[in-house]
Amino acid sequence: MTAKRRLLFIAGFDDVHAANATHRVRALERLGTEVATFDLNARPGLLERFRAGDTAKRIERVLDEFQPHLVLTTHADVLDEDTVDRLRGRSAARWVTWLVDDLRTVTQATALARPYDAIYAVGTDVAAEVGERLGRTVDVLSNAADPSVYRPLRTKDQYRANVVFAGTATPRRERLLGELVEFGLAVWGPGWRRTALKDYCRGEVPGTEAYVHAYGGASVAINIHHVAVEGDLPEASCNVRLFELAAMGLPQVVDDRGDLARHFAPGREVAVYRDGRELRAVVRALLENPADAERLGQAARARLLHDHTWMHRMRAFLLDQPGTGS
Repeated sequence: MTAKRRLLFIAGFDDVHAANATHRVRALERLGTEVATFDLNARPGLLERFRAGDTAKRIERVLDEFQPHLVLTTHADVLDEDTVDRLRGRSAARWVTWLVDDLRTVTQATALARPYDAIYAVGTDVAAEVGERLGRTVDVLSNAADPSVYRPLRTKDQYRANVVFAGTATPRRERLLGELVEFGLAVWGPGWRRTALKDYCRGEVPGTEAYVHAYGGASVAINIHHVAVEGDLPEASCNVRLFELAAMGLPQVVDDRGDLARHFAPGREVAVYRDGRELRAVVRALLENPADAERLGQAARARLLHDHTWMHRMRAFLLDQPGTGS
């Protein structure tokens, strides 16, 4: 009997900003991988800190006990270059980092990625930029979603709204969403009560279940990416929300991104806008034609199930690792 491949996953685990870390672990385990996790968000008690030392010391202990074949990190900005180099020397494990960054944080991401054996990025823009800066290949492995978590769910009552956006308030998002207030807008997330859209804020969306319920009440779901520089050419990387809303079978209106057509067909699986005026027109058309909106959402979910689950991503990741494919 072939021994299972052992993978240590170093990431932040929570139900707010890093819920998909748990979904990746679940997919890896379903694919036959033995997974140990190190939670960068965990705060050990005083006794544990005394016994295990700082973060690097605690990772050392896990490496020694688990003896992984692979170490995968995401959101590992607490591990600097010297720390990773030192930890790599403790075993023969292959160290891989999966950058979830967009172009806003590419400089820091590049510096942190330098010591790894392999680097993945969620978008072609970040992969190209990091690859050029480091003089090496950076592969693209995009975001995905777990359709058992992000599932079709038609919520009512306080969640019901014609148009929904759930995410952190930014000036650009405030400006774009301001075009939609007459259509029955609801916004969820931190910061909205301090904006001109405060009267449309329904809550903070503290976790995955609330996020799914918030979007589940929408006739039309809005996706607005963060951008590095406003007014520049469209960036490429697509956020995890793109895949989550598709998994929920929602008619999604998303801002144009360079990698979007790699994942979903614009006009058939997602609706795309480039400015506030186009956003307004697209949303109006979907609300006035609910059958078209329904077809859009169903097509997006079908594409997600076929190509973009975490099972797809983690299988591709494992097959790409020397000596671990099957």
